[in-house]
Amino acid sequence: MSMHKTYLAFVIGICLCSGSANAQSTIDHFGVGQTATAEEVAKYFSISPSGDGLPPGSGTAKAGAKLFADNCAACHGDKMQGNLAKGVGGDRLLGGRGSLASKTPVKTVESYWPYATTLFDYIKRAMPFNAPGSLKDDDVYALVAYILSEAKVIKPTETMDAKTLPKVVMPNKDGFIADARPELQLYK
Repeated sequence: MSMHKTYLAFVIGICLCSGSANAQSTIDHFGVGQTATAEEVAKYFSISPSGDGLPPGSGTAKAGAKLFADNCAACHGDKMQGNLAKGVGGDRLLGGRGSLASKTPVKTVESYWPYATTLFDYIKRAMPFNAPGSLKDDDVYALVAYILSEAKVIKPTETMDAKTLPKVVMPNKDGFIADARPELQLYK
């Protein structure tokens, strides 16, 4: 590794480890970077299992069906069966309940994910693949409602919003062991 690359790696490491309180002093000291604006920071969020951080808005499975056809089916298949067998595309989203302890586990929203709020968080951050983060909050709630209703986790008539989504009981809610890391206090 060249001296320049070593220095750059060191600076990046210092910036990452310094924390937000020391970010300005790191910028001043090393002369790199800039302080993030409130608008830039607002783009990064984390929705906890409790639903803290969920935005206003709502959506239904009916609205989600159209959104899924328009934004998701090309990768995840028209029946959420996934397109990975073709070598391209997204994961399967439905099925696989009870398969995780088998020799052929099927990891899907329905079989693996312990919290419905995680589905909102992931879709909001990373989907659609060609334009991550471009969906409106109402659209994300609608897609979550559609996926969960197709998985028979919620009724097709239920509306998902910041109050109802955290109350959804996922089929694999007890499939993970709680992690007692100290940073979990940040999510309370």
